[in-house]
Amino acid sequence: MVLADLGADVIQIDRPTRAGQFEIVSPRFDLHRRGKRSIAVDLKSEDGAALVLKLVAESDVLIEGFRPGVAERLGIGPAAALAVNRRLVYGRMTGWGQTGPYADAAGHDIDYIAISGLLHPIGDAGSPTVPLNVIGDFGGGGMVLAMGVLAALIAARDTGAGQVVDAAMVDGSALLSTSIHGLAAAGLWEDRRASNLLDGGAPFYSVYATSDGGHVAVGALEPQFFAALVDRLGLNECPPQLDRDRWPEMRALFAEKFGSRTRSQWVEIFEGVDGCVAPVWSLSEASADPHLQARGTFVEVSGVVQPAPAPRFSATPSESPAPPSLPGQHSEAILSAFGYSQSEISKLVAEGTVTNWTEES
Repeated sequence: MVLADLGADVIQIDRPTRAGQFEIVSPRFDLHRRGKRSIAVDLKSEDGAALVLKLVAESDVLIEGFRPGVAERLGIGPAAALAVNRRLVYGRMTGWGQTGPYADAAGHDIDYIAISGLLHPIGDAGSPTVPLNVIGDFGGGGMVLAMGVLAALIAARDTGAGQVVDAAMVDGSALLSTSIHGLAAAGLWEDRRASNLLDGGAPFYSVYATSDGGHVAVGALEPQFFAALVDRLGLNECPPQLDRDRWPEMRALFAEKFGSRTRSQWVEIFEGVDGCVAPVWSLSEASADPHLQARGTFVEVSGVVQPAPAPRFSATPSESPAPPSLPGQHSEAILSAFGYSQSEISKLVAEGTVTNWTEES
């Protein structure tokens, strides 16, 4: 999705099934499909692998997300792909990576961040909490893979040779914890949840409930921001910021103050003040924030509100994303663009190697 947002022509190879048959949600709402074209190919058919390799021969990148060895068994592994295109960047996305004792095991985001050590410090003192699937799947997975693909493309441009990019979610999530490892090595991070500056242990870097059931986030780390926080809270006396023994007392004071007013009232009180206090918006509320509206952080595409492409480019700005593609929506058009004749296309469709579904299908 990110590569498509940034202007790449992305072709997604789908299973030859009716639209949405294997999806959790309708493809219309599967926003990771946005901006892509789709061809539905039966990779287990006699001609499926050959078709994919013909696409690969004229492409810059192939990305696959099978378990290790599956792409090879299907006939579209790195050796076969690089044989038809020596400049190809072959991106591999897995949870555990292509090697290691867990490589063939099943898993999901929560498992990868658990093993990498990054789940342990997230949550309150009693237990780790589930931080959605944004750390392993997207941050340590997809984003790291996208960066690796772009770096490999630069290398291929300079050397004329492609390569394999092995992106493992467990590696990427470990990478995201680099600064914490540095703090721990320096003796500035305790290996206990809710006992450090950035894990909720510090009362001036935490979340507080408001009187209307909402919440505000506080991130007043620096002394000047802490002073502004204490001032706007109207606290005549407050324990010293870095006196850890008095953090429980400070937290109680902050909780009492924030609980005395509504979230909207606190937004007004801290407006224009560097106290590092922000309202905790829900997903539906975030798009109405005045700052995000001014920046166009969210866009509406075909009636669906969603995050806009990021980052921003001064000379080559990203276009508004196209709606998500349906599985196989562009099969015939893609084959035609890659040199297949109409009779060849009709034969592939008749044999079931390729399907060309429409929304009515």
